[in-house]
Amino acid sequence: MKELRSIGIQPDVLLCRCEQPLPQSDRRKIALFTNVPEKAVISAVDVDIIYSLPQWLHAQGLDEIVIDHLHLNAKPADLSEWDRVVDAMAHPQGEVNIAIAGKYVEHKDAYKSLGEALRHGGLKQKTRVNLRWVESEEIERRGTDLLKDADGILVPGGFGKRGFEGKIAAARYAREHRVPYFGICYGMHAAVTDFARNIAGLEGANSTENDRTCAHPVIALITEWKTGAGDVEKRDETSDKGGTMRLGAQECRLKAGTLSRELYGQDVIRERHRHRYEFNNRYRQQFEDLGLIIAGKSMDDLLVEMIELPNHPWFVACQFHPEFTSTPRDGHPLFMGFIRAAREQRAVREAPRLAQEAVA
Repeated sequence: MKELRSIGIQPDVLLCRCEQPLPQSDRRKIALFTNVPEKAVISAVDVDIIYSLPQWLHAQGLDEIVIDHLHLNAKPADLSEWDRVVDAMAHPQGEVNIAIAGKYVEHKDAYKSLGEALRHGGLKQKTRVNLRWVESEEIERRGTDLLKDADGILVPGGFGKRGFEGKIAAARYAREHRVPYFGICYGMHAAVTDFARNIAGLEGANSTENDRTCAHPVIALITEWKTGAGDVEKRDETSDKGGTMRLGAQECRLKAGTLSRELYGQDVIRERHRHRYEFNNRYRQQFEDLGLIIAGKSMDDLLVEMIELPNHPWFVACQFHPEFTSTPRDGHPLFMGFIRAAREQRAVREAPRLAQEAVA
């Protein structure tokens, strides 16, 4: 504070990080030595549920201080939605175990938005989401038994060859064992590759990101596409990787009658992208004839955005990143649908045990 004031910065409010609420005597002392009103010395305490922090700050009058300082004409705060979020986290009525088969699981911050989006998906359903981080290379070494107790399997984004075969194995396990599956970006590539190899019988199917000379490049570098603004962008194998990514929000048209259309409740959606490789359209008709559902496509019909499998409890994969638009209050349609399916999967798995206990 002394250094800030020495360069002409005088705070109006102090948020003091602490494990326990500041005693009144400490607040008074801090106010005295910082020339900040005592009521504006706020305890920013550690909380068990991060989403309860707005309630805690409101209880200390922080919002009123800001409104008064900025001379705003505002209605009294309505935290009913936040109350519902916190209550759902504190008092869940069910739980699910979600296995995340990724390649950066040792660095969980890499999947931070993904983990939060999964938890958001459970909030409106009062479901606790237990995350099980599974290294996809471990699946390659030890097999898919690592996934056997999961109520749902999610394969997230990533880059490069390392661990990709483990992701394909996770997609295959979910498909064959009828476990709800959610593939995001590289997770969609894994699901498409599994379908190509084990349903279409295309030996050697792969992504050209990992094998440029593979026999069946079912995932490949698309050289030209339109941006959301209608501009044409181009790329090739020699292009700078970061500069030629398909980035940002893009519109996608959903197919009528699909699960994806039902979940979103609208024909056209807008989601954020971050990738270079896409579904290879050379295989689109062949895969559709074998039952793969192309549930979403770009507005110009050139790029496959979403796929589904029929006759499966819940098997959805998308090219974009829905976790980027999830919020604790609203969740995201795909994550809410995935968690709902995982709860149903858990109920099916537990039915024999519950029946046996009832007889006993």
